[in-house]
Amino acid sequence: MSAPGASRILEAAASGIGSAGRMYLGSKTGVVVSAGLIDKTVKVRLWGQRWENHVAKSFKYPHFHLVHDPSNSVRQGDVISIAAGWRASSRKKHVVKHIIAPHGTPIDARPPVPTEEELKADYIAERVAKIERREAAAAERREAKQREMAEAEERRAAKLAKARQRQQEGTKTNIADVD
Repeated sequence: MSAPGASRILEAAASGIGSAGRMYLGSKTGVVVSAGLIDKTVKVRLWGQRWENHVAKSFKYPHFHLVHDPSNSVRQGDVISIAAGWRASSRKKHVVKHIIAPHGTPIDARPPVPTEEELKADYIAERVAKIERREAAAAERREAKQREMAEAEERRAAKLAKARQRQQEGTKTNIADVD
């Protein structure tokens, strides 16, 4: 069963429009502060600057981001490149692009970091499956509603038939009483 919305998502991904086509906007380098505490998520420290008014000077200031790591391949202490991607959760807005300098376990011993194309394909497959599930549930609700309406119509027809039968029986008995 192919969903009508699925073709729209595939078209958007192919043309680079929409959330499926917005992978890897820019790139930032940071150090993994914590990994393995949350599944498919790492915390990355990026350095920026913050202006201090009372000394009229900028100082280095760390920024922390939760980053989506789909294959759990990043370890604490790794230097990684991250890119802005679609929102994976309320606080995860970036995705691991690649590992620049591994810390501890060599890269060969870890699961590979998915490429942009693999991430897009997974995203599109998830969206298509979700649309199909929604359409199947909507069709099931429509069928259940139609069954309920048919049953209600049958009950109304039976009730009406009983009422007519009682009315006919009542008129017969009234006629016999009058004679």
